[in-house]
This record gives sequence, C-alpha cells and structure tokens, in this order.
Amino acid sequence: MCGIVGYVGPRQSLSVLMGGLRRLEYRGYDSAGVAVIGPDGVLGTAKKAGKLAELTAELAEHPLADGTTGIGHTRWATHGGPTDANAHPHLGDDGKLALIHNGIIENFAELKGELLAEGVTFTSETDTEVAAIMVGQRYRETGDLTEAFRQVVSRLHGAFTLLAVHQDSPGVVVGARRNSPLVIGLGDGENFLGSDVAAFVEFTRRAMEIGQDQIVTIRPGSVEVTDFAGNPAESREFEVAWDASAAEKGGWSSFMAKEISEEPDAIANTLLGRVVDGDVVLPELDPIQAALDDVDRIIIVACGTAAYSGILGKYALEKWAGVPTEVELSHEFRYRDPVLTSRTLVISISQSGETMDTLMAVKYAGERGANTLSICNTQGATIARESDAALFTHAGPEVAVASTKAFVAQVTALYLVALKLGIARGTLEPGVVAGHLEQLLALPGKLSQVLETGSQIRELARGMSDTRSVLFLGRNVGYPIALEGALKLKELAYIHAEGFAAGELKHGPIALIEPGQRVFVVVPSPRDSDSLHRKVVSNIQEIRARGAFVIAIAEEGDVAVLPYADDVLRIPLAGPMFEPLLAVAPLQIFAMELAAAKGLDVDQPRNLAKSVTVE
Repeated sequence: MCGIVGYVGPRQSLSVLMGGLRRLEYRGYDSAGVAVIGPDGVLGTAKKAGKLAELTAELAEHPLADGTTGIGHTRWATHGGPTDANAHPHLGDDGKLALIHNGIIENFAELKGELLAEGVTFTSETDTEVAAIMVGQRYRETGDLTEAFRQVVSRLHGAFTLLAVHQDSPGVVVGARRNSPLVIGLGDGENFLGSDVAAFVEFTRRAMEIGQDQIVTIRPGSVEVTDFAGNPAESREFEVAWDASAAEKGGWSSFMAKEISEEPDAIANTLLGRVVDGDVVLPELDPIQAALDDVDRIIIVACGTAAYSGILGKYALEKWAGVPTEVELSHEFRYRDPVLTSRTLVISISQSGETMDTLMAVKYAGERGANTLSICNTQGATIARESDAALFTHAGPEVAVASTKAFVAQVTALYLVALKLGIARGTLEPGVVAGHLEQLLALPGKLSQVLETGSQIRELARGMSDTRSVLFLGRNVGYPIALEGALKLKELAYIHAEGFAAGELKHGPIALIEPGQRVFVVVPSPRDSDSLHRKVVSNIQEIRARGAFVIAIAEEGDVAVLPYADDVLRIPLAGPMFEPLLAVAPLQIFAMELAAAKGLDVDQPRNLAKSVTVE
C-alpha cells in the first residue's frame, strides 16, 4: 500500500524514480507522481490518477527538467478519492517543497483547522497536504529540511512515512517513519530510500534499516539517521538476498503465474540450512530460547492468507509440540484484552512484515510481557525488528497481490518451529522426527508434479467462467485450504466464494446447495488410520444428491471418490500434515485461470493492496 522511492546521486533521477515505482506497483495504488529538482535548481512535479502509464503519458506530454534529486510515489487512496489533485507529491513553501506520504495522520483535522485559521488554502482533500504545508513553514524558519521535519513529526499522530525535497536544498532527501515502512539503499556516491528494497534493488543490494520514530537524511555521499529528538541512532546494514531480475515477470503471463511456479523453490529455500543431519537448526530462535523452554501457550496473529497458514501451524504445534495454540486475526486481537503472560509466545505472520494490524498486535503483546516471534519474508521489515526473534522465509519477492508462494513458505516455517519445539520438549520420537523431515524435504519435488497439471485446471476454469458462486469444503488440515481457496477466488474473480469445515455442512451451509452449484472438496488421504476420508466422502455424497457439481482434490490412487466426483484433481502421496501444501496449488491456479478467463488483472485485483500499512 503506497510505494515510495527517493534518490540522490549522479544518475538522472526520473529514470530511477519511475523504475522504482514500477517495481513497487505490486503494493497496490490508484495514482502516481514524482518531484525532481532540475539542473536549474527549480522543483518540478507531475502527478496523475490511474496507473503509471498515465503518469508516463503526462511526462511525455509535459516533460520535467530532470535532475539528480527526486522523490516518487504511488498512492492508495485513504483521505480523498483517487484524483489528480489528491495524488502525491503535495507542495509547501510556495511550491518550493514537495512531500510524499504513506500512512494516515490521525490528527490531521485538528492541524488543518489551525492552518485554515492562519489563512492557508488547500488544493486537495488529503492529510498529506497538511504535513507538506507544515514542513514548508518550518523550513522557511530554519533553512534546514531535517530540522523542519523534526519539528513537524513531533506533532503528528498515527502511522506515517514522509519523504521531502526542497529546491533550496538540492542533493538532499529527508525521510521520517512511524509505524510505516521505509528502508535505505546504500550506493557508491548515491543513496536511495524506498518503501521496500524493490524500489532500489536494480542499483544496489546494500540496505540499511530505519527504526521506529527515526529521521533519515540522504546525500550522495552520506546517510544520517537520528531519532525524532535529533539524537544519533544506530541502524543495521543488511544484504538483499535477491536481485532485480527476481522481481520481473521473465516471460510469464502474470507475476502470479510466475510465483506459483516458484513455490517449490520457496519451500526448498525456507528449508535450506535449517534441516541438518536429521535435526532442525533454527539459530534465529536463540533470543527467545529460554522463553521457548517455558512456553505454555502460543497465539498466532495474522490476517488473510497468513492467518490460514497460521491455522495449519496451530495443528502442527499442538500435534507435534503439545503446546496449546490459538489463531487470532491481528485486527481483533488487541481489542479484546487477551490474557498474556511471560509464558505466552505470540507468533506473527506477515509476508511484507509491514501489515499494520499485525504490527500493532506484536507491539501490544510485547508491552504485556509476552514473547514475540515473527515469520516474515522481507528483510528489514518493521514487524521483524519489533519482535524478540524473527524467522525469515526466503521465498523471494512476491509481487502479485494475491499471496501464493509466501503461503507455502509460511507453513513450512511454522512446521519447522513445531518440529523444533517437539524435539526440545521430547514430544516427538527421533524416528517420527526423521519421517516428518523426510516428508518436508520431499515437498518441493512433489509440488513440482502438481504444477504440471495446470492445463487440466485451466480447462476446468474456462468451462466455469460464467459461474457466480463456488463453495469449498475441507476437514482438519483441509479446512484452512478450503478457506484459502475461497479467498483466492474472491480476490481474483470477484465472485461469491465460501470455505467451510466439511463437518459443518449439515449445520447450515448445505442450504446453499442447489443443482449445478460448484463445490471443491479437499479430500484427506484414505491411508491414515485417523483419516476423515470416509466422512468427507459422505459429505460429497450429500451434496451430489442435491445436484452439486463436485471437484475433488484427492491423492493418487484414491478410487473411493470416483463414483461421486464430477472431476478429480490429483496430488502425489504425502503424509496428512503435508498434503495441504500440495492441495493448495490447484486452488490457486484455478482462481488465477478463472480470473484470466474473465479478462481480469490477476496481479492487481481491484480495491486490494499487497501490503496493508494502515489500520
């Protein structure tokens, strides 16, 4: 949500800014703009509602005098609709200052009232323009952009990342962050700022974190980070683990198609170096090791797809480690006064590591004495820094808004944590651990086999392009897969879709079944003695008797479903806990192909953003 990029250095800034914004498109946006200080020392800006193509056309028709200092922005509308006037940058100091903003300034109405009383006029409906005018006023008084920032941010409430340039300070970009993402890119005689590393990874893989309530000032040859009071602040450098090519489509029809194809690698890379000689090696957990030895309860906090990965993690943590585990939606967690103690472990899950609801849940848990562990895919992310320990998934950049490879990597990471705890607590026998690790290591190869069935799923989707409702059923570990299948279809195809626990069917949802109703059923293996296979087959019979069209996802060799399913999508044999990582891919592919058949943009579905950085 909202892409931000800043640059100072010898390059022509417009190409840097526009390239960075293109790589940040996945975050979701509805307008875009840039500001550059030209070679004549004059600040120029351009902004347009719509996609980057609209801004590109505007720049072609009305070129800016390009320079070597600039900022760029893609906006996801919050205050004020997606119009040219509300697009960023916004101006201050009689047009000499340009400012861009990610987040929400919660006390903007009060501050705007003060400015209106002073006779200030506004050209937009945004909270951002308030900040731009205030910083411009302070700059006129101090002549120092960093000091102007310092004086203004102390008055702002809410979540924000701000970047600004002033034509009287060429070669300087200043940024500030509170509860919103910002990262520094370190170059040779040039420096960058971005919402995430994708903004500048084309030019450098050296990056630096910016902490909470900190201000950064970049010049071509220097980076200065202070807290809001002006005190020097320490920042950790890190190396970006992927290059710019990883964030390109590379010939695929969509980023989503590319990322589904990368799921086997996402699992393999999350396991890499963490399964050694039959043991689970997670040095990332060392900061909370004492707490893990004493934990008596785990709460997983997440939103959307990440929450469904958390449900699978709950099953594993309880089954393998014997620790009572709950899964909470992050945005509900801290508002119900949950009971937390020093023996509670709160595990947060977020692909971006910037999900605002989850970040606030982590802070809440830490303030109340719980231990916190984040599972995250993005280096330098805020949630990882705010947690006591962080486990990175190494899935590589995920650009499509609908999460795919991040999901399987998150589940893999949760399984590793569950196995680690099970080994430490003595709840798993060595032979059982070895079997589970063997299953984990085999998943990438088996998932590659599943992806080879894409043509069958594509044909199925095209035949259902006019359907208006699809239901998904699953039991036990199949239940969160049903939820995830429904979510993907809602996100991408914009049709009614619901996921249900199959046993709940007869308690109400069966009333939705009518002739022709499409129903996906995640069928458990019949080989497991504790399997719910017979019960799920009975569910299939119930809905078929009422005229439903059933698509079963079943393992190879399961013939019991054949008399009752209209179509069967096969997955390779795997243990019960590992089948979900194979069963989810057909549902992801189906949602993608159905959306494509309807002519929809699968990478940037309407109204959605990749990283939700406001509550």
